Amino acid sequence: MRRKRRENDEVKGLQITSSAPEAVRSQTVSFVQKLTCTINEACEMTSLGRTKLYELIGDGHLATTTVGRRRLVLVRSLLSLLESNTSV
Repeated sequence: MRRKRRENDEVKGLQITSSAPEAVRSQTVSFVQKLTCTINEACEMTSLGRTKLYELIGDGHLATTTVGRRRLVLVRSLLSLLESNTSV
């Protein structure tokens, strides 16, 4: 019984994902258009480590905001840091 239910859920999932790319495309926002990003996203986009990002935040070179317990990096600050300082 459980196996059939799991198989049915997988089939339903496949049907949903077949139409998902259109919905995802309409909701996808490029990195530059975002106002903020997480520390992990900033690491991925810049190829910098978490420690280096936290150093830049601590030194005041990178602006962040806190929402609840989440620390978000301002993308505008990250882009200006990368454009102005090529020897980070």
